[in-house]
Amino acid sequence: MRTKPLIGVTADRTMMGPHASHVAGEKYIAAAVDGSGGLVLVLPALGARQATADLLEAVDGLLFTGSYSNVEPHRYGGTASATGTLHDPERDATTLPLMRAAIEAGVPVLGICRGYQEMNVVFGGTLHQQVHAVEGFDDHRENKADTLDTQYGPAHAIALAEGGLLQRLAGGAREARVNSLHGQGIETLGGNLVVEATAPDGLIEAISVANAASFALGVQWHPEWQHAQNALSTAIFRAFGDACRARMLARIPRGAERQSMHA
Repeated sequence: MRTKPLIGVTADRTMMGPHASHVAGEKYIAAAVDGSGGLVLVLPALGARQATADLLEAVDGLLFTGSYSNVEPHRYGGTASATGTLHDPERDATTLPLMRAAIEAGVPVLGICRGYQEMNVVFGGTLHQQVHAVEGFDDHRENKADTLDTQYGPAHAIALAEGGLLQRLAGGAREARVNSLHGQGIETLGGNLVVEATAPDGLIEAISVANAASFALGVQWHPEWQHAQNALSTAIFRAFGDACRARMLARIPRGAERQSMHA
């Protein structure tokens, strides 16, 4: 009998030499294992070739990762991307229907960076394709010439929405400091989404799903990076893991649950 929830972590489809491969960053996997206390299953970006219903039956929670690729703009009615923009249509075909079905089914969901943007698109929102080019917004991209510790270091404050999920996870604090490694961001907020945090320039930095049956949070920054060294990151992954564990236990037949507890 399993004692840890099975957490599906989304993968990107990328080419390794001549071979198509499915890849998930270790930092996300490690955070789901060490921060959320889960067993991890990496989910390939195979679209409809793996039925959404079958995936949801298999997992107790889903972590939608960040990525170097961006959601294809036709998914949210956007204009054509700038030349050289990296897309992953196979991931879009996998994650967008999977996220919607998961939230509807009460499967815990945590979206990070691209995963956060996917959450907005799933609920009918749109994206700024180049935040730094939009008047009034700061440049939220990292300097890729910096060391990783500098790139993922605190970049700016976020204001936490009063009474929101994120503020509760932050122990009632009104603000927190986060890293910033993204070129895209939310333009119009999707329906049934709640703003959980904003950057000083007004860009939305975190969202949740109103009246969701389970944990459903998206964040624009990267809490998975050195998550154990940051109180808010620790709280996010712990809460996500608790929700996954609750779903796992709810799906165990009563007799088997008692047997597991006394094993």
